[in-house]
Amino acid sequence: MSVLQNAASVLKLYSDDCLELTVTDVARRLELPKANTSRLMKAMRDAGMLATIGDTMRHRPGTVMLDLAAIFRRSSNLMARAGDAVTALSAQFGHTGYISILDGQEVTAVADFPGTNALRVVSNIGRRLRAHQSATGRTILARMPDAQVATLYRGHPSADVLPAQLALIRQNGFATSAQESTPGVDAIAIAVGDPATGETVSLCIVYPHGLVDEAGCTQMIAALAKAASQIAAEFGDPAFVAPRFEHKERYA
Repeated sequence: MSVLQNAASVLKLYSDDCLELTVTDVARRLELPKANTSRLMKAMRDAGMLATIGDTMRHRPGTVMLDLAAIFRRSSNLMARAGDAVTALSAQFGHTGYISILDGQEVTAVADFPGTNALRVVSNIGRRLRAHQSATGRTILARMPDAQVATLYRGHPSADVLPAQLALIRQNGFATSAQESTPGVDAIAIAVGDPATGETVSLCIVYPHGLVDEAGCTQMIAALAKAASQIAAEFGDPAFVAPRFEHKERYA
């Protein structure tokens, strides 16, 4: 792999469950020679991509990554508009909201909006989830042609069941999950896109499992659907499906 690919692989190791890494950690996880890894991470430190923690040999993402993340969000009109919508929904219901994007077979939250309820889901910004095992991921996958999804998941254990799940999302216009990606957490998600840029984002509300009854869930779906429909109309999203609630189904 190239130096840039290796640097990207290092950054992708960080997650909500992995906040710091040593050279030994990276060499082991990426199966790279330790000497090469040391040189790579020094170059990343010099470029501001990584920073050491105090006087230790532990590394965390550098400030340049924070700056780039903020610029990435501000550079997208779709993401800004989705952010306004999820901010309002989080305030209305008191639950945490996210905006997520697809990256291969993974989906990651690029913006979060913490809830105000005493019992709420904490932020997992930047955490990568398996797209087919999350409501946000499935809503974005459902916008893709079946052939493209089949190519993406060729040989994957979920390749046989995923088409039926995505067909249901295309019919209903939204996806839900119950303790699927995270124990004790349920989610509702709807995806919208900007045909001018080719961007697609998923708007999501997450809440503690068992805290919201069926009526409350339907109310949140309706509010999320209204917000997403307005965004789709503003951006002229031809792939958007107005959500229907008759066949609401959860993937436990």
